[in-house]
Amino acid sequence: MATNTNDKNGRANEVAQIIAGAKKHFPDPAAQLTIDGAPTTVADALARMQTFVDNRAAVVTAQAIAHEKLVTERAQAPALLAFVDAFMAFVRVHLGPSPTALADFGKAPPKKRTPLTAEQNAIAAAKRRATREARRTMGPKQKKNVKGNVTAELVVTPAAPATPGKAE
Repeated sequence: MATNTNDKNGRANEVAQIIAGAKKHFPDPAAQLTIDGAPTTVADALARMQTFVDNRAAVVTAQAIAHEKLVTERAQAPALLAFVDAFMAFVRVHLGPSPTALADFGKAPPKKRTPLTAEQNAIAAAKRRATREARRTMGPKQKKNVKGNVTAELVVTPAAPATPGKAE
Protein backbone atom coordinates (compact mmCIF):
# COMPACT_ATOMS: atom_id res chain seq x y z
CA MET A 1 0.00 0.00 0.00
CA ALA A 2 1.54 3.28 -1.16
CA THR A 3 1.42 6.34 1.07
CA ASN A 4 2.25 9.95 0.36
CA THR A 5 5.50 10.62 2.23
CA ASN A 6 5.93 14.13 0.86
CA ASP A 7 4.41 15.70 3.97
CA LYS A 8 4.75 15.13 7.69
CA ASN A 9 1.41 13.39 8.08
CA GLY A 10 2.23 11.02 5.24
CA ARG A 11 5.59 10.28 6.82
CA ALA A 12 3.89 9.57 10.16
CA ASN A 13 1.51 7.16 8.43
CA GLU A 14 4.48 5.44 6.81
CA VAL A 15 6.22 5.08 10.19
CA ALA A 16 3.01 3.63 11.69
CA GLN A 17 2.97 1.02 8.92
CA ILE A 18 6.63 0.23 9.59
CA ILE A 19 5.79 -0.29 13.27
CA ALA A 20 2.94 -2.65 12.33
CA GLY A 21 5.24 -4.61 10.02
CA ALA A 22 7.97 -4.79 12.68
CA LYS A 23 5.53 -6.13 15.25
CA LYS A 24 4.46 -8.82 12.78
CA HIS A 25 7.95 -9.89 11.65
CA PHE A 26 9.83 -9.30 14.92
CA PRO A 27 7.39 -10.66 17.54
CA ASP A 28 10.00 -10.90 20.34
CA PRO A 29 10.37 -7.40 21.84
CA ALA A 30 13.58 -8.40 23.61
CA ALA A 31 15.33 -9.47 20.39
CA GLN A 32 18.63 -7.66 19.82
CA LEU A 33 19.06 -5.60 16.63
CA THR A 34 21.95 -3.51 15.35
CA ILE A 35 20.70 -0.28 13.77
CA ASP A 36 23.16 2.35 12.55
CA GLY A 37 25.96 0.42 14.26
CA ALA A 38 24.31 0.61 17.67
CA PRO A 39 22.74 -2.36 19.48
CA THR A 40 19.06 -1.95 20.42
CA THR A 41 16.05 -4.11 21.14
CA VAL A 42 12.93 -4.38 19.04
CA ALA A 43 10.93 -2.77 21.86
CA ASP A 44 13.31 0.23 21.99
CA ALA A 45 13.22 0.66 18.21
CA LEU A 46 9.42 0.49 18.15
CA ALA A 47 9.20 2.95 21.05
CA ARG A 48 11.42 5.48 19.24
CA MET A 49 9.38 5.20 16.06
CA GLN A 50 6.13 5.42 18.01
CA THR A 51 7.40 8.68 19.56
CA PHE A 52 7.51 10.21 16.07
CA VAL A 53 3.95 9.07 15.34
CA ASP A 54 2.71 10.34 18.73
CA ASN A 55 4.44 13.70 18.27
CA ARG A 56 2.85 14.14 14.86
CA ALA A 57 -0.60 13.22 16.23
CA ALA A 58 -0.13 15.76 19.04
CA VAL A 59 0.82 18.46 16.52
CA VAL A 60 -2.25 17.73 14.37
CA THR A 61 -4.48 17.87 17.45
CA ALA A 62 -2.89 21.13 18.62
CA GLN A 63 -3.33 22.65 15.14
CA ALA A 64 -7.00 21.69 15.11
CA ILE A 65 -7.50 23.23 18.55
CA ALA A 66 -5.62 26.37 17.50
CA HIS A 67 -7.77 26.63 14.36
CA GLU A 68 -10.94 26.36 16.46
CA LYS A 69 -9.63 29.08 18.80
CA LEU A 70 -8.83 31.35 15.82
CA VAL A 71 -12.32 30.90 14.40
CA THR A 72 -13.82 31.69 17.81
CA GLU A 73 -11.58 34.73 18.21
CA ARG A 74 -12.45 36.07 14.75
CA ALA A 75 -16.15 35.62 15.43
CA GLN A 76 -16.12 37.28 18.87
CA ALA A 77 -13.45 39.96 18.38
CA PRO A 78 -15.58 42.70 16.74
CA ALA A 79 -18.23 42.65 19.49
CA LEU A 80 -15.66 42.41 22.26
CA LEU A 81 -13.52 45.23 20.85
CA ALA A 82 -16.62 47.41 20.47
CA PHE A 83 -17.36 46.76 24.14
CA VAL A 84 -13.78 47.66 25.10
CA ASP A 85 -14.03 50.91 23.14
CA ALA A 86 -17.37 51.72 24.82
CA PHE A 87 -15.87 50.97 28.23
CA MET A 88 -12.93 53.28 27.56
CA ALA A 89 -15.35 56.00 26.44
CA PHE A 90 -17.17 55.55 29.75
CA VAL A 91 -13.87 55.74 31.64
CA ARG A 92 -12.91 58.96 29.85
CA VAL A 93 -16.28 60.53 30.62
CA HIS A 94 -16.30 59.30 34.22
CA LEU A 95 -12.68 60.10 35.11
CA GLY A 96 -12.07 62.98 32.74
CA PRO A 97 -8.83 63.68 30.90
CA SER A 98 -6.67 63.11 33.98
CA PRO A 99 -3.32 61.78 32.72
CA THR A 100 -2.70 59.71 35.86
CA ALA A 101 -6.11 58.04 35.75
CA LEU A 102 -5.83 57.29 32.05
CA ALA A 103 -2.29 55.97 32.55
CA ASP A 104 -3.73 53.34 34.90
CA PHE A 105 -5.69 52.07 31.90
CA GLY A 106 -2.66 52.25 29.59
CA LYS A 107 -4.00 55.26 27.70
CA ALA A 108 -2.64 58.73 27.11
CA PRO A 109 -4.82 61.83 27.32
CA PRO A 110 -6.02 63.07 23.94
CA LYS A 111 -3.64 65.46 22.25
CA LYS A 112 -4.74 69.07 22.02
CA ARG A 113 -5.28 70.37 18.53
CA THR A 114 -2.40 72.50 17.29
CA PRO A 115 -3.70 75.95 16.29
CA LEU A 116 -3.16 76.94 12.67
CA THR A 117 -0.69 79.67 11.83
CA ALA A 118 -1.84 82.84 10.09
CA GLU A 119 -0.43 81.55 6.82
CA GLN A 120 -2.26 78.20 7.17
CA ASN A 121 -5.53 80.03 7.96
CA ALA A 122 -5.14 82.20 4.85
CA ILE A 123 -4.46 79.15 2.66
CA ALA A 124 -7.47 77.29 4.11
CA ALA A 125 -9.77 80.28 3.49
CA ALA A 126 -8.56 80.59 -0.11
CA LYS A 127 -9.17 76.88 -0.68
CA ARG A 128 -12.69 77.16 0.75
CA ARG A 129 -13.51 80.11 -1.54
CA ALA A 130 -12.09 78.31 -4.57
CA THR A 131 -14.11 75.17 -3.77
CA ARG A 132 -17.35 77.14 -3.36
CA GLU A 133 -16.76 78.91 -6.69
CA ALA A 134 -15.87 75.71 -8.49
CA ARG A 135 -18.97 73.94 -7.21
CA ARG A 136 -21.14 77.06 -7.42
CA THR A 137 -22.11 76.59 -3.78
CA MET A 138 -24.30 79.33 -2.30
CA GLY A 139 -25.70 79.98 1.11
CA PRO A 140 -29.37 80.80 1.74
CA LYS A 141 -28.84 84.57 1.42
CA GLN A 142 -27.03 84.23 -1.92
CA LYS A 143 -29.79 81.94 -3.21
CA LYS A 144 -32.41 84.64 -2.50
CA ASN A 145 -30.66 86.99 -4.90
CA VAL A 146 -30.81 84.53 -7.80
CA LYS A 147 -33.78 85.62 -9.89
CA GLY A 148 -34.82 85.30 -13.49
CA ASN A 149 -36.74 83.24 -15.93
CA VAL A 150 -35.24 80.03 -17.00
CA THR A 151 -36.05 78.99 -20.51
CA ALA A 152 -35.51 75.44 -21.50
CA GLU A 153 -35.54 74.05 -24.97
CA LEU A 154 -36.21 70.47 -25.72
CA VAL A 155 -34.50 69.23 -28.81
CA VAL A 156 -35.58 65.84 -30.08
CA THR A 157 -33.68 64.22 -32.89
CA PRO A 158 -35.48 61.42 -34.65
CA ALA A 159 -33.78 58.07 -34.54
CA ALA A 160 -32.36 56.85 -37.82
CA PRO A 161 -34.54 54.14 -39.41
CA ALA A 162 -33.12 50.68 -38.99
CA THR A 163 -31.75 49.18 -42.18
CA PRO A 164 -32.88 45.63 -42.80
CA GLY A 165 -29.96 43.23 -42.89
CA LYS A 166 -29.55 40.08 -44.84
CA ALA A 167 -30.92 36.95 -43.20
CA GLU A 168 -28.38 34.23 -43.09
